[in-house]
Amino acid sequence: MALTKINYKPIKTAIFALVLGCVCTTMSGQNQDKIPLPSQLEQGYPRIYISQSEKKDLQKNIKKEDWAAEVLSGLHNRIDTHVKRHETDPEWMVSRLQMYWKTKSTNVYIDGINYSHADGEAPVPTVKFVGSRDYTTPYGTPKLEDVKPYMDDPRGLWLPNKSKEGNPFEWAEISKTGRVIYSINEQIIELGRDAAFIYWLENNPTYAQFAYDIFHTYMEGMSYRSEPIDLLNGHIQTLVGFTNFQVIHENVLIDIAELYDFLHPYIEANHAKNIAMYDITIKRWIDQIIKNGVPQNNWNLHQAKIILKAAMVLQDNKNYDDKKGREYYIDYILNVTSTRQWSLNKFMDYGYDKSNGVWAECPGYSMGVTKDLTHFIEDFNNTFDHNILPYTPVMETAVKMLPQYLFPNGQTVAFGDSYYGTLNPDAFDDMIRIAQKTGDKEMEKDFTGLYKLFSEDSKDGRVRQPRANISSFFASKPLELNPKFEKANLEDYVTQTFYAPNVSWHVQRMGTGDNGMMVSLNGSLGNHMHANGINMELYGKGFVQGADPGKGAGYLQPLYLEYYSQFPAHNTVMVDGVSSYTEMLSYHAFQLQGEYPKSEQKKGYYKDITYSDVYFLEPETQSDQTRLVSIVKTGEETGYYIDVFRSKKQRQDDKFHDYFYHNLGQSMSIMDTKGNPLPLQPSDEMGFAGGHLYALDYMWDKQSMKLDDDYQAEWKIDMADGEDDVFMNLWMKGTEGREVFSIKSPANKAFKGNKGLPYDVDKSPYLTIAARQHGAAWEHPFVSVYEPFTSAKGKSISSISSFEDELGNTEFVGLNITHKSGRKDVVFSSANHKNVIYNDMETDATYTLVSQEKHGDWVVFIGNGKQVKANGYTVSATEVGNVVLEFKNGELLLNNEVPVTITYNNSEKTFTVGELRNIKL
Repeated sequence: MALTKINYKPIKTAIFALVLGCVCTTMSGQNQDKIPLPSQLEQGYPRIYISQSEKKDLQKNIKKEDWAAEVLSGLHNRIDTHVKRHETDPEWMVSRLQMYWKTKSTNVYIDGINYSHADGEAPVPTVKFVGSRDYTTPYGTPKLEDVKPYMDDPRGLWLPNKSKEGNPFEWAEISKTGRVIYSINEQIIELGRDAAFIYWLENNPTYAQFAYDIFHTYMEGMSYRSEPIDLLNGHIQTLVGFTNFQVIHENVLIDIAELYDFLHPYIEANHAKNIAMYDITIKRWIDQIIKNGVPQNNWNLHQAKIILKAAMVLQDNKNYDDKKGREYYIDYILNVTSTRQWSLNKFMDYGYDKSNGVWAECPGYSMGVTKDLTHFIEDFNNTFDHNILPYTPVMETAVKMLPQYLFPNGQTVAFGDSYYGTLNPDAFDDMIRIAQKTGDKEMEKDFTGLYKLFSEDSKDGRVRQPRANISSFFASKPLELNPKFEKANLEDYVTQTFYAPNVSWHVQRMGTGDNGMMVSLNGSLGNHMHANGINMELYGKGFVQGADPGKGAGYLQPLYLEYYSQFPAHNTVMVDGVSSYTEMLSYHAFQLQGEYPKSEQKKGYYKDITYSDVYFLEPETQSDQTRLVSIVKTGEETGYYIDVFRSKKQRQDDKFHDYFYHNLGQSMSIMDTKGNPLPLQPSDEMGFAGGHLYALDYMWDKQSMKLDDDYQAEWKIDMADGEDDVFMNLWMKGTEGREVFSIKSPANKAFKGNKGLPYDVDKSPYLTIAARQHGAAWEHPFVSVYEPFTSAKGKSISSISSFEDELGNTEFVGLNITHKSGRKDVVFSSANHKNVIYNDMETDATYTLVSQEKHGDWVVFIGNGKQVKANGYTVSATEVGNVVLEFKNGELLLNNEVPVTITYNNSEKTFTVGELRNIKL
C-alpha cells in the first residue's frame, strides 16, 4: 500500500514535548563547505543495506558463496528456536523485554548518574530506563531463559550476583545494576531484527510475527516515554537519551531501524495504522540524540552513526507536516551544526591535525575515531552509491599515520585511556573498498599495501570470514585484494621521530623487533587523557617495559579517579605530593623545545641518536618542568636511553619532587653501583597524610632510604624455561637531598591478555621506584640512564659516572658512560645555554654527546646549541640548532639544521644547512 502523509501530533498524553529550538538553528561558526546529499534515495523498503530489486541477487549469492551460506546458517542457528517457540507461546520472548509492565510509567527520574524512580501512567507498558551511567556492577546479565517474565517489581531486578560464590540470583535495586536492563532489551531486539531479515529473505510469516510482536511492544511503549529528568539538574541532563544515560549508547535504535526496514512491507500490509506512531517515535528519538551529547570528541560521530541508520527508515521530508524526514536528518549530520551535534566537517576540523592526521584524543580513542569515520564513509557510499571521501580530505592522511602509533614489537602506544594491542586494519579495509567502488587504483594500491602489512590473513587475497550478522551480507562481505599490489614497507609510514602537538605527544624510535628502541612522551591535551605531567612509555627487548597502567577501572570509579588517572600511576614527576589537574578532557600540553631528527623526516639524518626536549608548566603548583630524553644506539643489539628531568616551583617554596618509574617484571631490586642491595627500611612518608594525593595510599609495601651516592634499579621479566629473561637496568645519579623508594603499585591494566608476558600482569603489583628530591629538582635534577638487556647477552654498559662543569654551572649535569666494547660516551646536559667545560670539551648546547669508538671512529652530537669544541674541532653557529659531526672510516660527515662554521687546526669552513653528507675542511 502507498504510504500516507503523517501528521506530527503529540501522542495521547503529550508527555513532555521536546524543545528543540536550539537544534533547528545552526551556529554562526558553521562550516560552509556543504557535503552534497545523495541525488536519488530509494523509495521502497528495505533500503538501509539492500533494496527489494536486489533480493534475487542476494539469494543467488547465498547459494553460490559458501561464506554467505554460513552467515545465513548462523542467523538461523541463533533465532530458529525462539521463532518456533513463539508460534505456541507468543508471550515467552515479549514478556522478557524490560518494560514498566505494571506501572506503565511515562516519566523517568535520575539522580545524577543513577536511576531514581519513575511515575506517570500510559495506557500500555513502557520501556524501562537503564540503572546507572556507571556500568560497574556485581550483577550479571542473565540468560533469557532466566529472566523473570513481565519483571516489574518494586524490589528491582532478579539477577545473578557475580560477587558471591555460585552467582546466586537475588533482587537488586535498579540503580545498582549498571546496563543490565539495556543489555537484555538489546539482545531481544537483535533477535527481532534477525527474524525480520529472514522473513524478508525467505517470506516465512512466522518470522515476521515474531519480529513484529517484539517491535510493536517496544515501540508502542517507547512512544509514551519522556526524556529522563535529572533531579540534580546537572551535566547528566545534557547527555541522557531515552534508554541510556548517554545518547552515544542508544545503539538499540540502530537495531530498531534495521528491524523496521526489513519488516516494513509486512507492517504496511498488516498494521499500516501504526506506521505514523512508529515514525514519530523514531523522529523523537533522533531529536533527543541531536539535542544531547558532546560534540567535540568521538561522541559526535557515534551519535551521527545512530542518526544515519534511524533516518534512513523514515519517509521523505514531504510526507511529514514538519518537513523533517529522511533528507532532513541526513543533511543534519553532514552539514548542520547545533550546540551538541556538529556537522561532519566541523567535527573533523576541530579534532584532526590536518598536517599529520592525528585525532585529538588518546591513542585508543583516536584510532577508533579514524576507523569509525572510514566505516561511516564506506557505509554511506555502499548505501547511497555516494562517495563523500573527497569532502573529508584529511582522512587519507589520518589512516596513513596509524602506524606511527606502533612500538617496535607491533603494539600501539597506550597513554591515557588506552590499551596495548596490535593495529586494527579495518580502516585500511574501508579505504580499499571505497577505492575499488570508485575506481581509484592509486588509493587502492596504497591501502592494499598497508592492509597486507597489518593483516595476518591476507595471503590468498581473500580475508576474514564475516560474522553471522545481517550486515555481513553487505558492508562486511569478504574483501577481495588485488594480487598485483605488494605489501607496503613499514619504514614508509613510520618515522624516527613523530610529534603531534594537538595531543601533546612525541615519539622517538629506532628499528623494529626485540632490538628496536622507542620512547613515547605525552602531556595531557585532548580527550581521555590523564593527569600525568610529562609522561614516558619506554620499550626494551620485545616489551613495552615502562608501560602506562591503563584506566584500571570505570571512569566513575574511585580507583580510576584517584589513582590510575593521576601522576603517581605514571612515569613522571610530581611536585609536593599534590600535582594534579582535570583528567579526561584536559588542556595541559608540553612545549617541544628541541628534537632530532625533525618530526616525520625520512632521510638525511644521523640514525643512531635521537632526542627530545620538552617543557611543561605543572599547573597545580606552578612548577617549571623540563624533560630531555635521548636514544643512543651503540650496536645492532645494544643501546640505551638518557632521561634528564628537571622540576622546580616558580615561587621557590619547594618541599619535594618525586620521580616515578614503573616497569614490567616479577621482581625489582634497588642497589648501589656495585650491585649490593640498598638497606631500605619501611616508610610511611609517601602517602595521603600531610595533604597529598589519595593516589599515594593505593600504593603499598613502601621502603626508602636517603643517600647522596649513585644507585641503580633492575627489573626482571622471568621468562619460561628455555627463553632468555628480559631486564631493564636503571642507573640514577645520586645527589644531595635524594631519597629513594621501593614501591608496589596497583596492577597494570593496559594489557588485554598478557601479550607474551610470562605472568598475570593485570593481577600483579606494578613494581615501582620513586626518587624523591627534597627541595627543588632543577640544580639537582633526576638523571637516569636506562638499558634494556637479556640474560643471554647481558648489559653492554660497564660503568657510568657523573662530572661537573669546570666553570661551576649549577644547572648542568655531565655523564661518562663506558661500554664493554671499549666505546666511551660523554654526555652534557644544560638548562641555561651557558658555556661549560670538561677536559678538552666545551659546549653551550642543551644536549651534547661526544662518542669515541675503540677503533677511532667518533661522533659529536649537538642538540640546540651554538658553540661546541670536541676532538680538536670547533663548531660555531649564529643561531641555536642541531648539528651532527661524524668521523667514520676516515671520512668526515656533517648534518646541520643551522648554518655552521667548522674549525680544525688551521682550517675553517662555513657550511649551509644540509642533510648528512661527506665534507672536507
